[in-house]
Amino acid sequence: MTNNYKTTIKDLLGSIPFSAEIFWRLRGAHLPPVGGYVLDRLKTALPEWCIQASDHRKIAQRRKHVLVFGMLRYWIEHTSMLSLLLSALGHEVTLGYLPYTHWKKKINKFDLRRQDLYIRDILDQMHPHVKAMSLVNSDSRTGDHPMALEEALRTLSYGDTQYSLLIEEVDTNSALYRLRLDRNRRAASSVYEWMKKERPDVVIVPNGSILEFGVVYLVARELGITVVTFEFGEQSERLWMAQNSEVMRQDTSDLWTARVNQTLTEEQLTRIRDLYSARQGASLWQNFSRRWQGVSSQGAAKVRAQLGLDERPLALIPTNVLGDSLTIGRQHFTGSMTEWIRRTMEYFRAHPAYQLVIRVHPGEQIGWGPSVYDILLEHLPDLPENIHLLPADAEVNTYDLIEAADVGLVYTTTVGMEMAMSGLPVIVVGQTHYRNKGFTIDPDSWATFFQILDNLLSEPGKHQPEREQMDLAWQYAYTFFFEYPQPFPWHLVYFWNDVEKWPLERVVSEEGMQRFGQTINYMLGTPLDWKTHENL
Repeated sequence: MTNNYKTTIKDLLGSIPFSAEIFWRLRGAHLPPVGGYVLDRLKTALPEWCIQASDHRKIAQRRKHVLVFGMLRYWIEHTSMLSLLLSALGHEVTLGYLPYTHWKKKINKFDLRRQDLYIRDILDQMHPHVKAMSLVNSDSRTGDHPMALEEALRTLSYGDTQYSLLIEEVDTNSALYRLRLDRNRRAASSVYEWMKKERPDVVIVPNGSILEFGVVYLVARELGITVVTFEFGEQSERLWMAQNSEVMRQDTSDLWTARVNQTLTEEQLTRIRDLYSARQGASLWQNFSRRWQGVSSQGAAKVRAQLGLDERPLALIPTNVLGDSLTIGRQHFTGSMTEWIRRTMEYFRAHPAYQLVIRVHPGEQIGWGPSVYDILLEHLPDLPENIHLLPADAEVNTYDLIEAADVGLVYTTTVGMEMAMSGLPVIVVGQTHYRNKGFTIDPDSWATFFQILDNLLSEPGKHQPEREQMDLAWQYAYTFFFEYPQPFPWHLVYFWNDVEKWPLERVVSEEGMQRFGQTINYMLGTPLDWKTHENL
């Protein structure tokens, strides 16, 4: 029997009321369908978590109705614990979920319903602390969402396809784009119907920029319901969080307004200098769990000799990873990051008196999409001698390149901020969190970009940032790395280890509330005022 035939049969079975339920009870009770994800660890842990939630339940001063949304195995695990935590603190919590096993693979109706039954059977263990609710509605008409959301759903689906394939240019006639648009419309219909009826006080959703996470965010905003988005960076026991905005936009405007006139103390300066040194030296530092370089620093002279660079003015482009949710939709005046780099390469081909190094992001090595290296080499296969294109696995330390460069050119990468900290003039062309913060050059058009680039390269050294701008860059870096992330016990990547360190009963204790209570209040919708925010 062919796969297409099996899928057709299962779609027909999935359309028959109670067919999946009967099959699941008779043949596969408590088991996910073949190809579905397994939640055995969560199933085992939930009874103890519920006991802790019951034994340590508190009375909230103002009880809130909260919708937490989860999808995919790791987020289902994480949001289950988050939901129980909020319940233990005295709130009425609904955990809305979708049972899809993958965001870019089609699943037949029969298996989708079986996966839904499997997940629901496990999450129902949280009753009466948390109400688990499936948001899948395969029979809903996809036009039941407000038409005001349609354009946003198309934009979201475009970004979903970029994210899924790690590309920038998307064919809107492709099967994947159509799949994402259909799922996003269906989710919007289901979520809109529930939110409009129940009107929760606050919606809490991971990420909020991609996939159905983005749908839940959009629907809450459309209905005027407070929505909190959150994600995890490279620090343990910390998260990024945003209220009524997408956390992946990393909007630090209000924070920076509150901090821009504050001078760093010696202790703060030492802390950010130590972190920067660790990033340079390819070493781990404190609660940062990632090495930023694969090769330790060797110095500018060595990297110049290694790459055959001479004394001509040198510009450095550190690229972003294609399709990353910190990059999607960040174009300002360019069509895309790769379009910008291509046109910049053309500029340097026409100006052999200058040199350009393009450092492809090392993070591409763990991705699955096309490399920026291949895309750029396809555009300009016969690279002129003044353009150096380094692949993701190049054994070169980016900070040595920064030391060797005269000008930094960036799309959204955080390396741009660090180049400014090093005293380089930095041109920012994408919408990144440190744009327009006072220490970078931020053109609004192609003409302005090339004019600024011409000025910087024609007189290298003349346009270096003033000391005040460098100090501002260091001050902003401290603010971004140490004040923007908020304390939180359970990191997504290290969730099960963190749960052992911070079981629910410890989090709701006096110790846990002193450490994480402020963040939890923000997640529940208490306005985050950076002027009065206490940095923990």
